[in-house]
Amino acid sequence: MQRTRGTYMLILTLTVGLLVFSFVTSAGDLGSFGTTLLSGLFLGALYFLVASGLSIIFGLMDILNFAQGAYFMIGAYVTYSLFHMDALKGIDVNLRFPLGVLAGTIIGGLLGAVLERGLLRPLYARPIFQLVLTFGVAIVFGEALKAIWGTEGYGWSTVTSFGIHQSQFEIFGRQFGSYRLFVVAVGVALIVLIGLLLQRTRIGIIIRAGVEDSEMVEALGINVRAVFTMVFTLGCAVAAFGGAIAAPFLGANLGMGNAFLLPAIAVVVLGGLGSYMGTAIGSFMVGLAVAVIARFASEFLNQTVWASITPMLLLILILLLRPSGLFGKESR
Repeated sequence: MQRTRGTYMLILTLTVGLLVFSFVTSAGDLGSFGTTLLSGLFLGALYFLVASGLSIIFGLMDILNFAQGAYFMIGAYVTYSLFHMDALKGIDVNLRFPLGVLAGTIIGGLLGAVLERGLLRPLYARPIFQLVLTFGVAIVFGEALKAIWGTEGYGWSTVTSFGIHQSQFEIFGRQFGSYRLFVVAVGVALIVLIGLLLQRTRIGIIIRAGVEDSEMVEALGINVRAVFTMVFTLGCAVAAFGGAIAAPFLGANLGMGNAFLLPAIAVVVLGGLGSYMGTAIGSFMVGLAVAVIARFASEFLNQTVWASITPMLLLILILLLRPSGLFGKESR
């Protein structure tokens, strides 16, 4: 209980510190402060969409999936391509987008199932081989995307905008695209839904029991291997879903996988390996930190490198204070 209270105090202190630092360095400009805050929430939601799959997979299977960023890319490319496909131009744009998101998510999940059943299953007892394998799969996926779509990135033009992608809202006298709020809302909704799945459903009970004692679960007649496949598929599908949702804002390019994979790994580690709550809270902490430092570095230091290393700097700070992460189990 004491450690939990201290953890929440640490989270509150760091969050308030970032907000105060952002407000002070914006010289009291509420418009600039609001922009930074919204950017932090937006990045946090995207980080969660990648990191949640990593956390779920590691929590049950002890596999750190380095291909998670590639699934994020796959979701973005598939959604972009289906939305802009000439054969579907006759379908209303507000329907084409959810169809693209659904297709990207399904394809990502199916590729995840193939990876788990065909390649990872023989390597459960060899963690180093798992890391090398998933890293190699990420490279293969990247080269496949390059062969199919080329090396140039794709941007979502205003000509092909749809519903919420076109609308705007105002905060402190500044206009923002409503799509950012939509992504944040999707991230929060996913936090709740996955949390309910893990805590309130029978399959969630099986997953959590499998984490604690897979042999006992098998003795009860439950196919743990099938549960592993389902969890891995879910984790990859969530990452692909994240890329699909991000595509209208970020477009689709070959660098977006690595751009989100490294912060997502930092989120999973600083939140506590295997801790879903830690991943959810850590995602928004990292997102806020990146947004605050990015604005400060660009305005006062005329540099952009600080934003890219912020997740790792925050990870180092958290691990110095909590070696097992925010909600990780302490080793004895």
